[in-house]
Amino acid sequence: MMYLQVAAGLVILLVCGELLVRGAVALAEQFNISKLIIGFTIVAFGTSAPELVVCIQAALDGASGIAVGNVVGSNIANILLVLGAPALIYPLTCDNQSALRDSFIVIGGTLLFTVLAWTGSIAVWQGALLVATLAAVIYLAYRRARKEGGGNADEALEEYEENMPKTLWISLLFILIGLVGLVVGSRLLVSGAVSIATAAGVSEEIIGLTLVALGTSLPELATSIIAAFRRHGDVAIGNVLGSNLFNITGIIGAAAIIKPITAPEQILHFDLFFLLGASVLLILIFYFKKPIGRVLGGALFLSYLAYVLSQFMGVSGVYSVAMM
Repeated sequence: MMYLQVAAGLVILLVCGELLVRGAVALAEQFNISKLIIGFTIVAFGTSAPELVVCIQAALDGASGIAVGNVVGSNIANILLVLGAPALIYPLTCDNQSALRDSFIVIGGTLLFTVLAWTGSIAVWQGALLVATLAAVIYLAYRRARKEGGGNADEALEEYEENMPKTLWISLLFILIGLVGLVVGSRLLVSGAVSIATAAGVSEEIIGLTLVALGTSLPELATSIIAAFRRHGDVAIGNVLGSNLFNITGIIGAAAIIKPITAPEQILHFDLFFLLGASVLLILIFYFKKPIGRVLGGALFLSYLAYVLSQFMGVSGVYSVAMM
């Protein structure tokens, strides 16, 4: 039952997250809000909605391992899996200068979170600092995008403008179902994940870093795969960088404002440094202006599989019993 509970929670999260984004995009367009604003708010936040509600629910339930593990694991999955898998379909290319700049911003946010996490518990004021950092970055990025034009925003919205609700009432219904579903799905997922961790003899953080993180990263993976098919490498890479920044600052920050969060020792001593290493790898890729082709994409994909396997083999430094 606990595995069914997790599966049901993930399905509800993914479906309702999609309904929420499509309904919100349709509602915004019906009120003639610019695509640039929609891209920087609704779409950017919408793909991270599953991580947000799961993190908040886990924090409220006192499952800090799942809360922090979900965010850190999702960011690792975004770099290695969400960029690696689409590159196997079609090489990802982008504006390396913009991607390099955004990569430094993301690693800056990750370092800020790391420093705060090492102080012990991430208190309310620290959570507010993380959210304020995200807000400042979004504002500056929006101003820059207005000067440069909104081409990337148009590309990012293509997927959502297909099969989108056409009337105000259906848009509102999509939003309502999406919000309710996210709450229900997060409760099912967190409760089931805790039960699996207890029954299998593994820590909550391992379940958060792997099972929960992978499940909540599926919207980003789907978006990047579609972008790869459409030869929109900028969208796929921007999707990952934006999601990672939102996860590490906005999601952790919002959860900490509601209830202070303590990062488990395993994540502090291993997974955060693994995430920083993966982020540095992205910086090197964009610095040397290398496309993420099939060979590099395959290496990223295999690295993610090795990372997940390491969690259940005790490589992270925390003994665990494999779930097999």
